[in-house]
Amino acid sequence: MLVTLLDQRIARGELALDPQQRAAAERLDALARKLTAPPAAPAKGLWARLVGGRSPTAAEERHGVYLHGRPGRGKSMLVDLLLEAVPIAAARRVHFQPFMLEVHERLRALRTASADADPLAALARKLAGRIRLLCLDELEVRDIADAMILGRLFEALLGFGVAIVATSNLPPERLYEGGLNRELFLPTIALLRRRLEVVTLDGPVDYRLRRLDGLALHLAPLGPETDRALERIVAVLTDGRPFRPETLDVAGRPLHVPEAAGPVARFDFAELCARPLGPADYLALTERFGVIVLRGVPILTPDRRNEARRFVTLVDALYERKVILVATAEAEPEALYPEGEGAFEFRRTVSRLREMRTREWLERCRARRPEDLPRSFTAFALTSDLS
Repeated sequence: MLVTLLDQRIARGELALDPQQRAAAERLDALARKLTAPPAAPAKGLWARLVGGRSPTAAEERHGVYLHGRPGRGKSMLVDLLLEAVPIAAARRVHFQPFMLEVHERLRALRTASADADPLAALARKLAGRIRLLCLDELEVRDIADAMILGRLFEALLGFGVAIVATSNLPPERLYEGGLNRELFLPTIALLRRRLEVVTLDGPVDYRLRRLDGLALHLAPLGPETDRALERIVAVLTDGRPFRPETLDVAGRPLHVPEAAGPVARFDFAELCARPLGPADYLALTERFGVIVLRGVPILTPDRRNEARRFVTLVDALYERKVILVATAEAEPEALYPEGEGAFEFRRTVSRLREMRTREWLERCRARRPEDLPRSFTAFALTSDLS
């Protein structure tokens, strides 16, 4: 199944043979076979009444995979292959941050509309009624609210027979590292270790960097020449349309967009990352715009960790929703946040920023929203420079 698909891509020259990727593929392949196997006969007697028909081992057996390693090692590619190998309608793939936003919103709605004593269990039951496989990209626990919910939600979903596949830059032991009341999160780490196959995918090659074409979408350093290059790019993207202010609705509150022209929105860095914005705001931008122009990304020092965290969240949202980012910055991605709280996690953002300036990335964005990108733009971005 999945291993066969991997071997076929290697044979076609689309992928290189990577022993760690193959070992991880074998773990995912075992899960794929389990998900596509005929259903087992239901349990009978007292145990059936206690666990809803599952076998005695189902309550504690592993039913998923946790893939972790540095960016660009092939984690997302292997999840792509898993979903190709398991073509079940009851599979869902989603980035972790939007998923947790949805969970919080649905829990609030359940608390308001229902007298259910345990809204989280009710939510897990509803999710399990629709999905058999949940794939979460980029699992990274950042706040106490997510930390307190995650363990119980995963335990409930696994108890209802939902398989979980998660990718992360961090091993389970480093999740929510340094977080408030982290000791309360330790049972969740134990749950991940107990119920999911924890697989390291951390080879020496960053495959994203191998695809780098060097499109002129991240312009550095700041200065008059960079500004002129950005204006040339913006003129092509907007086809000369004027910028006007616009207001978006984000869960009943306004989000001001100072400059919008068709599918293009233009911001200064401070407007998106120095203000108290979060995932819901950035996701709203991705729904409305296909291109975000961001001016003046600074080199971020440890005392600007909150701005760095918002920038990471912004890039995650743009990456997941296939939105083009055109930015001017003080430095190349690797030098934007070299040290400080979250600097390790920022490496994923560096990898994504580099991938988001490739020809392949532009074509994926065009495939999602073809009306947002002029046909000539790829060639233009390849030849554009600061001269």
